[in-house]
Amino acid sequence: MKATIYDIAKATGVSIATVSKVLNNTGRISEATRKKVLNAIEELGYEKSAIASALAGKNTYTIGFLLPDINNPFFAEVARGAEDAAFERGYSVLICSTDHREEKERSYLKTLRHKRMDGLVIATGTTPRETLEELMDEGVRIVLMSREIPGALIGSVMVDNHRGGQLAAEHLLSLGHRKIGLIMEPLSIGSAHDIFRGFQKAAEGTDAELFVSKETGFGIEAGARLAGEMLARHEVTALFAANDELAVGVLQACRERGIRVPEDLSVVGYDNTILSRIVTPALTTVAQPIYELGRRTVHLLMDGIENENQPKNREVLEPRLIVRESTAPPPIHR
Repeated sequence: MKATIYDIAKATGVSIATVSKVLNNTGRISEATRKKVLNAIEELGYEKSAIASALAGKNTYTIGFLLPDINNPFFAEVARGAEDAAFERGYSVLICSTDHREEKERSYLKTLRHKRMDGLVIATGTTPRETLEELMDEGVRIVLMSREIPGALIGSVMVDNHRGGQLAAEHLLSLGHRKIGLIMEPLSIGSAHDIFRGFQKAAEGTDAELFVSKETGFGIEAGARLAGEMLARHEVTALFAANDELAVGVLQACRERGIRVPEDLSVVGYDNTILSRIVTPALTTVAQPIYELGRRTVHLLMDGIENENQPKNREVLEPRLIVRESTAPPPIHR
């Protein structure tokens, strides 16, 4: 019987993906590993046709990545981390942006099922549990990003967004702000809910008043609209926005109304995307390790693809506060 790619992987103690990269001269492989694989190929009498047959019957070395909005710099950087991690291990990534539309998400999931993806990262935050369980019943390996489902055997990579919300609140409270508005994403999204609960938790036991936007949204336009509504209803000295795009919208609303940031109003964002560094004033924000989030999620997925016995791990990354120019003590404290 002719040797297969699996025989080579077993003989050398490396993954099938690593053998594939050596055969196709792709990815980053140490010279020692490359020599070990090539020696095994020669010793076992490995033939290219057998390799191709094995690959065709097993893996496509392609993973799907379902995310909500590739226009958002946060998800663009996540996707870069995911692609880099996949390339290093001989995989390709098919990125699908749902634009926060349920029908588009359903269509993409149907397409990905038919394309024989080796695995799937889901970062949309709202995919029904039943849909995820159906995919797993079909043998699709899944890892969730920035979301987890209690009791479900699905791996996940998250940021401690509860702590992130606390960091934002603690910063504003430490500056003396006691009337704070919150511009939020839909709280049905797990990460947004965690941020909100963390912010609330930090304010408990203080004399601070929190005013939460009646509506929620995504993007700069939504941030400007929701901030305008908030400023018309409440005399706040600070606004917190649940992502940097919303925060940039807040800055826009302030400019339109002649409100100076941070002299009249402090603004805090969330994510630490490139937007936070290029706006004026530069945005104080809670930084997620965005690139690493994409990398770790894909690595966890590929570990599971290459080892079916790999446990469904839960990884949690830490946020940190980045203080820039958009926050200061409220006018009454100066």
